[in-house]
Amino acid sequence: MNQPLSPHAALILVDVQPDFMPGGTLACHDGDAIVPGIDALLHTRRFRHVVATQDWHPRGHVSFAGSHPGRAPFEQIALYGQPQTLWPEHCVQGTPGAALHPGVDWSALDAVIRKGSDSAVDSYSGFRENHGPHGTRPSTGLAGWLRERGVDEVFVCGLARDVCVLWTAQDAQALGFRASVLWDLSRPVTPASDEATRATLQAQGIGIVAAV
Repeated sequence: MNQPLSPHAALILVDVQPDFMPGGTLACHDGDAIVPGIDALLHTRRFRHVVATQDWHPRGHVSFAGSHPGRAPFEQIALYGQPQTLWPEHCVQGTPGAALHPGVDWSALDAVIRKGSDSAVDSYSGFRENHGPHGTRPSTGLAGWLRERGVDEVFVCGLARDVCVLWTAQDAQALGFRASVLWDLSRPVTPASDEATRATLQAQGIGIVAAV
């Protein structure tokens, strides 16, 4: 990302929350390693528009394995006709693990998009919830917010690279934004997924770039 940034570019920071880092309830591999780089990037003020997403689940959320007796974390079930991974309880509203990470100076933020607050629907992407009972993926409002500000390009980073970062970048591209993933400022749930994530991004024309 050494080229000059367009004033119509936005940075989307996905779920930079303690529960997704070592010691958290759904820790991503090496997840805390991105915190200093994200903090440094925000201090440069290179982006005119900066948005963070925040996983924000009520207790008993449908995506939690504990909400399905007899099921274990990381099992898959069918939910509304779609595959649903069951996760450990994480990012419960109002808990320290759900907060935006305190190691980042968030003063450059323009907006925070909270997702996953519907107890019956999971939400990976910053743009749209997962499929719900009506077969649709409701908007979070992020696309409209960006368009109102003339944004036509987004750079996505955060956690997890193989889930919420990936889905956010895919939706951005599908909704008409040029999308790139800042690979060095994201981490996966498990590095075993990285090859598949790279292949998916490349096949869909989504950029893979470095922040530095």
